[in-house]
Amino acid sequence: SSDFYHEGWIKLAEKLAEIAPFDDYGVSFMTNSGTEAVETAIKLARYHTGRSNFIGFTGAFHGRTMGAVTFTASKPKYHKGFYPLMNGVLHAPFPDPYRPVLERRKGEDYGETVVRYIQEQILDHILPPEEVAGILVETIQGEGGYIVPPAGFYPALRELCDEHGILLILDEVQSGMGRTGKWWAVEHFEVEPDILTAAKGIASGMPLGACIARRDIMDWEKGSHGNTFGGNPLSCAAALATIDLIEKEYLENAAEVGQYTLDALAEIQMRHPSIGDVRGIGLMIGVEFVTDRETKEPAEKLQDRVVNLAFERGLLLLGCSKSVIRIAPPLSISQSEVDEGLKIFEEAVTLAEKEFGLRKGKK
Repeated sequence: SSDFYHEGWIKLAEKLAEIAPFDDYGVSFMTNSGTEAVETAIKLARYHTGRSNFIGFTGAFHGRTMGAVTFTASKPKYHKGFYPLMNGVLHAPFPDPYRPVLERRKGEDYGETVVRYIQEQILDHILPPEEVAGILVETIQGEGGYIVPPAGFYPALRELCDEHGILLILDEVQSGMGRTGKWWAVEHFEVEPDILTAAKGIASGMPLGACIARRDIMDWEKGSHGNTFGGNPLSCAAALATIDLIEKEYLENAAEVGQYTLDALAEIQMRHPSIGDVRGIGLMIGVEFVTDRETKEPAEKLQDRVVNLAFERGLLLLGCSKSVIRIAPPLSISQSEVDEGLKIFEEAVTLAEKEFGLRKGKK
């Protein structure tokens, strides 16, 4: 119970404070899952700011409990049958460089365009900025398509938040814990969040999540939040061992093998007209399938067929968005194992393209 502390919790909190992307000391609250970590972040943001409204992003996935699912905007089935959801959440377009929905101004990158949209269309017309507690965003969007935002997005978003006293809350449940070759994906953008959530790879399969915030933000009164099993001794021990392995071996491996995988997939893309885009950082990679590279029409059925053909040949793949396959192997994977997996992957793509009448060829 969070009413009692044990040595593993304290050691893990100290370690998370050490690796957290804050200049100041980071304070952690342990949970059982990423969704619970997001719920914690929502409550903390409201408590600290005294404000009640939020901004999220289309395509997002933050979980399926009532607060988190209000921010989730990747599939309508997650909302069907559960209205009314939590009040006070508006969504802006996530900056997808491959499928932009807003018009850029001269001199802007597309990430800056989205931040300008938030200011001019949401804060200037819908939500008074002084009533917005936080902006919640996946650093790299996961279920929405493994989308890496442009370089200008997070610096501009940080500036916007600072201007209005809004907390920047980063969901690093998928992208954190070394997945991108750094502890946190946000480190690639050189921006400091106010609150961060972590889970999934944090404890090698044991149930654990964490909401990590700057010390001055996690200022709520004792008993304002709590749980029974979050940060249990076994999960904390697993997390400490996992972090030790990541630190000693897997951070560097994720960066190096991740780049190797991206380069290899780019070569495969040149041989296959159905692959519209290859993107990612480290070992968080998305491959988007299209029926035509000019129109970028999503090839949903072809993507499903690639997943099934690969499965029949011993390779586990998982789709996301409409027609994206995510490549997210263990951080311990070797280049030879990548070669073995990509051989099966390309074979599956070739067979699927033949079934759907697409020819192999270069751009």
